[in-house]
Amino acid sequence: MSRYAGACFGAHAIVLNHFRLEIAMRLVVVATLIIAAAGVRAETPADFQARFSAQAKQENPAFTGFSADQGQRWYARTQGREWSCASCHARNPAATGQHAATGKLLAPLAPAANPERFTRSDKVEKWFKRNCNDVLGRPCTAQEKGDVLAYLLTVR
Repeated sequence: MSRYAGACFGAHAIVLNHFRLEIAMRLVVVATLIIAAAGVRAETPADFQARFSAQAKQENPAFTGFSADQGQRWYARTQGREWSCASCHARNPAATGQHAATGKLLAPLAPAANPERFTRSDKVEKWFKRNCNDVLGRPCTAQEKGDVLAYLLTVR
């Protein structure tokens, strides 16, 4: 066998090993993504209710549960400031709302009408913080959040 032929086989071996290494690396990346995705799940309104319940028990040891009736009253009425939840989110939370100041259309707040609602912690915390400040001038308590969510879950 000539020296050239041996060099050619050696080059093929290097290319083949590089190809195998590239496939192995891709498999590791895919496996990592699958494992990471398995640990991530969408949250549900029930997850938030459980979280608000635990927080409410910490805030008030006499806490006994949430009230959809209280949540409905809270949603519809002003709370000492100019706006209520319904001022922007519509009297019927299954309907499209419109922001009182900006006029921006707001997707329905009720999870039955908008399955994207109450599925991400970052959004739930952001909007409760902002909206409670607009409506109350302070953060909402866990009881208030839970009551409003209990009401929203009854809206079809």
